[in-house]
Amino acid sequence: MADFDEIYEEEEDEERALEEQLLKYSPDPVVVRGSGHVTVFGLSNKFESEFPSSLTGKVAPEEFKASINRVNSCLKKNLPVIVRWLLCGCLCCCCTLGCSMWPVICLSKRTRRSIEKLLEWENNRLYHKLCLHWRLSKRKCETNNMMEYVILIEFLPKTPIFRPD
Repeated sequence: MADFDEIYEEEEDEERALEEQLLKYSPDPVVVRGSGHVTVFGLSNKFESEFPSSLTGKVAPEEFKASINRVNSCLKKNLPVIVRWLLCGCLCCCCTLGCSMWPVICLSKRTRRSIEKLLEWENNRLYHKLCLHWRLSKRKCETNNMMEYVILIEFLPKTPIFRPD
């Protein structure tokens, strides 16, 4: 039984080494930052729809723009409600000892999850076939110490069909 475990571990090590080798040669991910004028808990009210030059030849500009527009429409639908609850929460914060901020936190979390589900749907529909993976990621702002959510477009490594032994 111990011999079987050792063989299994060696196979895992070989697979892990192959994955690391493929990841080493993949290009840096593309970062799509928020370009809106309102940011609530790091989530901007819209993302840049300008086509990044590093995606040329990987995805059509129309598909990129359609995907960003879907994310932006989700934000457009949810962020005004979050802002209203934020204002109400700030007004009542002293009376409720901060409990009036819970709806804002829950709505913000729900919006992030809906965007993540939308991006996962986009990945399954199109981008995984093109060896791309879109995800919502938390990054430090370039201008200050605050955190913001960005769309990270990662290049998936192409797995070889034939592996020489």
